[in-house]
Amino acid sequence: MSNMANISNKSIDFEEILKEKRQIVWKEIQKYLTPPSFAGNLAVSENYFDLLNFHWQMIKDYPERLGKYLRPALVLLTAQALDFPEKKALKTAAAMQISEDWILIHDDFEDNSLERRGKPALHQLYGNELSVNAGDALHVIMWKLLWDNRKIIGEEKAALIAEEFYQMLARTIFGQSVEIKWTKEGREDLSDEDIFFIFDGKTSYYTIAGPMRLGAILGEADKDFLEDIYEFGQNLGRCFQIIDDLLDLTSDFKGLKKQKGNDIYEGKRTLMLMHLLKVLDQNSAKNKLKKILKKPREKKTEKEVEWVIDKMKNCGSLDYSRKIAENFAIKSLEIFEKKLSPFLKEPARSQLKAGINFILKREY
Repeated sequence: MSNMANISNKSIDFEEILKEKRQIVWKEIQKYLTPPSFAGNLAVSENYFDLLNFHWQMIKDYPERLGKYLRPALVLLTAQALDFPEKKALKTAAAMQISEDWILIHDDFEDNSLERRGKPALHQLYGNELSVNAGDALHVIMWKLLWDNRKIIGEEKAALIAEEFYQMLARTIFGQSVEIKWTKEGREDLSDEDIFFIFDGKTSYYTIAGPMRLGAILGEADKDFLEDIYEFGQNLGRCFQIIDDLLDLTSDFKGLKKQKGNDIYEGKRTLMLMHLLKVLDQNSAKNKLKKILKKPREKKTEKEVEWVIDKMKNCGSLDYSRKIAENFAIKSLEIFEKKLSPFLKEPARSQLKAGINFILKREY
């Protein structure tokens, strides 16, 4: 991994950068986590204030748990690297973060996840119907932020930002559809390229390319530069998702996650699972794996999930996946240096570069 040495910059702590950007963006988000001023016939009587408070308690739950804030940080850093004022980029960054919160609420319901950011998933607290409704409310707040963006960046640029959000979210939701469909079908024949297709839909654009393109649009980057961001984001996004899937099997996310192997419980088609299905040479072991995968989440035992993880370790599935993630990180660095870096200004340029190493080496 000598090639990766060029990524690391020990003078830049990317986690500290994320914390700094989170504090700034969170202040902007808080302005929108209050009930709108319903007037006239829409006014809410005091008799129903308890219901209104309950409604907003659910809406604020995921945003108040915060998170890494990688996506809004990429919006701000890319805008800054192209000499666009951070203050004027805040609503775009806040909309990016709110989009993550409503998507996670819906994802957790779809996957029947147990936890999110160290606490019970929203549908575990309030039930499926109310949690999905809270996600819908955050979705509305996201579009409100983008609408208010017109006052900050002008009508034309705000329209470009809104269009980018539409393209990004439409592609992300399509990626989610593909993953859910293939999981429900119990597909056992997926190639690496099939898995990368899922990644490109649900992760690469949404997590890396989209946020950076939003920042670049604010900075008035040309079409070629925006296309180069796609290429960079595809590679780094694939790395991000592989590392995310590896951490699901091996990490407790710094104490925030109690249950390892959620992807196995959920039956998700990951790179390491497909590799294991290909390399298991014992019919008895392969049949056992298939039998476990066919069980619904609530029927899988911790012992069975641990057995699958051990097989992934012993059969080289984890090492295989990590190597591919490292190769994608190296490729993203090459694209960054050749195609993006010459147009970016310091200090944001070096901070963005430090993000590549953070994504590869992260522990949560």
